[in-house]
Amino acid sequence: MREPTFWILTALAARALHGYGIIRDVAAMSGGEVALQAGTLYAALDRLAAEGRVEIDREEQVDGRTRRYYRLTTDGAAALDAETERLRRNVAAAVSARRLGVHPGVQPA
Repeated sequence: MREPTFWILTALAARALHGYGIIRDVAAMSGGEVALQAGTLYAALDRLAAEGRVEIDREEQVDGRTRRYYRLTTDGAAALDAETERLRRNVAAAVSARRLGVHPGVQPA
């Protein structure tokens, strides 16, 4: 799973959000490390909707423009759970390697 996809699904795990809300949540959750651009976000949302991982929750009119809210689907939640578990295993492997001194000459953090 690509990193932007992981962060988008994570942002939608708690509640339905519109595009700018997703951008803000991703920036906050990643400590500013991930700054989604609108083009990247909406291309990813279109792809995720086509894959059945997100869907439109509702639309509302704000200042004459349509604001579309997205929510995670059951398939999206399953994909996020699987990716979270994969990342957890990777972190465990990295921590274990550091503890076992697999990297000689590198001081543990």
